Amino acid sequence: MKKMDKKTIIELCMSPDLGGLELYMMRCSKALKDEFDVISVINENSKLEQYYNAQNHYVTIKKTSNLFMMGAAKKLANLIDARHAEIIHMHWTKDIPFVVLAKMFSKTKPKIVQTRNMTMTRFKNDFYHRIMYKNIDLMLPVTYQVKEQLEKFIPLDIRPKIEVLYMGSDKPEMLSHVEADALKKSLNFENESFNLGMVGRINEAKGQHLLIKALATIKSKNVHVYFVGHEMHKGYIDALKNMAQDLGVINQVHFLGFMKNPHHFYQICDAVVLASKKETFGLVLVEAMQVGTAVIGANSGGVVEIIDDEKTGLFFEAQNSESLACAVEKLMYDKELLANIAKAGQKRCEEMFSNEKQFVKLAEIFKELI
Repeated sequence: MKKMDKKTIIELCMSPDLGGLELYMMRCSKALKDEFDVISVINENSKLEQYYNAQNHYVTIKKTSNLFMMGAAKKLANLIDARHAEIIHMHWTKDIPFVVLAKMFSKTKPKIVQTRNMTMTRFKNDFYHRIMYKNIDLMLPVTYQVKEQLEKFIPLDIRPKIEVLYMGSDKPEMLSHVEADALKKSLNFENESFNLGMVGRINEAKGQHLLIKALATIKSKNVHVYFVGHEMHKGYIDALKNMAQDLGVINQVHFLGFMKNPHHFYQICDAVVLASKKETFGLVLVEAMQVGTAVIGANSGGVVEIIDDEKTGLFFEAQNSESLACAVEKLMYDKELLANIAKAGQKRCEEMFSNEKQFVKLAEIFKELI
């Protein structure tokens, strides 16, 4: 039985994928359970289900191709009313119509909060969007860049309250030297090489092809790249391997598949690269910085709010493999710069991107809202 002094919130994400957005929703659910009675709502076929157990209450709802998912919205509305939910905290932009309809069906009319991970590029003044945004009470963009977009494209008379809330990273378990060496061996890391990591969905938007092209530009055989993540479209990894073969770097490119917890992986990399075409935030960089690993990121999107160039990380020109190659070489051949960036990045992460601090702030935001 829940304590009477606890308010009920619903953490919701119907995305079928498994990446930073989905995992952040799961972390919110677990981090807020001491302050609130938290119910997670996920897709019936969600990969997130593996992260929940008997101690973490969750409900599955079948996602349909229908925009509003009428039947699913009624099920959510019944859950809202039965549990007297005060807030629905959603994370996937495609869930907006479904959640808004559930609010309309419900008797208790909960507050709707959206963590905004995606950019906004056009004005939202049509009939449909006016209804949607009128029913959202608070938007939490993950960067100031996204906040500016929301203020630019959502008309003032329907604009929800907007407050920036950075994503954070959990305090990681640090490996001993013996454990790190054992992990390197198990993943076939080259001990005498400069080892680069890239974590994220395996698709064109994440930029794995740019890092492979950069390898060919560097020409040194002493650099190896390890890709971690799900292949989003069958055959794309084969296409990347063919590219690496054509460029003569196939023996330097390795695909490790998905890792449930990549924090250990970051610790055995010399540097971690984020090469996405449009990265709204860049949680991978934060996670790598937190364990004291140097980072390289494209100079676009939310990455510019994480990295202070040549102090806490290195920038390269977005979508430019030659610029990426230069950044890699700079860290390869300047060990002092590599160490200084790793140390400064870790300090910046502890100050600005701690999950503990961000979730305390999120809890305070929710308390003020209800």
